[in-house]
Amino acid sequence: MFFLPLDHSATLPYSFDMAEIRRDIVTDAWVIVQTEPAPAQPELAPESERCPFCSGHEAMTPPEVFSIRDASSQPNEPGWLVRVVPSHAPVLRVEGELKHHGVGIHDMVTGIGANEVVIETPEHVPALPDLAAGQITLVLQAYRQRINDLYQDQRLRYVLVFKNYRQGAGASNFTHSHSELIALPATPRLMKDELTGARNYFEYKERCLFCDILENELNAGSRVLLETPHFVVCAPYASRFPYELTVMPRRHNYAYEQASDIELDDLGRVMKRTLGALRAARDDPPYNYVLHTSPNLLPVQGYWQTIKDDYHWHLEIIPRTKRVAGFEWGSGFHINPIAPELAVKTLKGKL
Repeated sequence: MFFLPLDHSATLPYSFDMAEIRRDIVTDAWVIVQTEPAPAQPELAPESERCPFCSGHEAMTPPEVFSIRDASSQPNEPGWLVRVVPSHAPVLRVEGELKHHGVGIHDMVTGIGANEVVIETPEHVPALPDLAAGQITLVLQAYRQRINDLYQDQRLRYVLVFKNYRQGAGASNFTHSHSELIALPATPRLMKDELTGARNYFEYKERCLFCDILENELNAGSRVLLETPHFVVCAPYASRFPYELTVMPRRHNYAYEQASDIELDDLGRVMKRTLGALRAARDDPPYNYVLHTSPNLLPVQGYWQTIKDDYHWHLEIIPRTKRVAGFEWGSGFHINPIAPELAVKTLKGKL
């Protein structure tokens, strides 16, 4: 088995949709606006005979940008264990020049970035916890490699890795287990808020906010679902959604891409157990998970200078068992009908 990185900036034999990244002048949020109609979603593909993500169907996807495969196999052929390909309908594209424009009082950036799909197994398996823990570890290693590779491009400020499981969580029509990443030319506002909060806490207390949260949760115990040598899984004190969970490394580390092989091996087992417990407790609910990690540390004066001390990467799991309604949209408040302590008690019975 070996890692096969390829040139992700090479010209690919398919067309991209054009996009603009527009800044909301009131909230400082960025919005990706498609300026051409997106292609239609493919039909639901539950059967391996029609699934482009299954081994043997490599020609049905764009050429791979990275794979973990047998040493005797070739790119874009069977023999892979994890495969990363550009999205067939990317929201952002690598090709082109990053340009900032003023549009009246507004700001706009050209739609430069990347949108990739991480195919998590060559077999037609729909759910991540059905994979062996070692296979999940390979997926986590692929995330690490792609972040490291994309951060070589100084046009890119942030790589967001996420998984949408089932259509209720925004998943595509493909039932084959997969996740995605989108590389952005700007740090998302929610991430900036989190980084700023961590920095402010560090300036006040000279300690990592997330390390203190971790210690507090371990001392309290009532919201801790799982402890392993390298990770702790707990429900946030102010959980926004029923059964919301945070997976946090015990070792202080600001960047996921610096996680060790030993840590990712442990994390593979953690993800299998945690997502398996969630499925058993809530009848296989739709969920998202999102990786929170450091932005690309570019050599720009004043750009997150203390982040190595004050930030702590983590992974957020959000079951989609409750709709966000008008009150939440209008106020920013969330109403959680299940206390995190009760959610953890239920999940513990399913580990």
